[in-house]
Amino acid sequence: MLMALVGASGARAADIVDTAVSAGSFKTLVTAVKAAGLVSTLKSKGPFTVFAPNDAAFAKLPPGTVDSLLKNKAKLAAILKYHVVRGRVMAADVAGKSLQVATLEGQKLNVNGTMGVTVNDAHVVQPDIEASNGVIHVIDTVLLPPAPAMKHHH
Repeated sequence: MLMALVGASGARAADIVDTAVSAGSFKTLVTAVKAAGLVSTLKSKGPFTVFAPNDAAFAKLPPGTVDSLLKNKAKLAAILKYHVVRGRVMAADVAGKSLQVATLEGQKLNVNGTMGVTVNDAHVVQPDIEASNGVIHVIDTVLLPPAPAMKHHH
């Protein structure tokens, strides 16, 4: 009996960061999360829903984009937070619906579950990867927040 209990707890889902690391197809995302200083956020209790661009999604950005973002921590953090929503939203929760969800970055994402699931213009290619503190949906395109409208407090 004791062994069964130990085995069960050992198989507990890893947090979002560890899940992304072990998947192996999010090397760029993990590097970016570390560079932006968001590891502790994504390891916190959450729960969070993360739309996680895979390495192929980052590869579609214009050459040099990722390198320049890695040097601009504030912009990188804003872009990454634009991929994160509070709460645990499963694909089934949005099936057949079209909704706007607020991101940690502050702006909203358009989530459309009427034909598969799209987030803005990205397609969810692998939904519902469970983590201990949320859920990851793999997307095929990096989401870039719309440029802020007029902000005069610079």
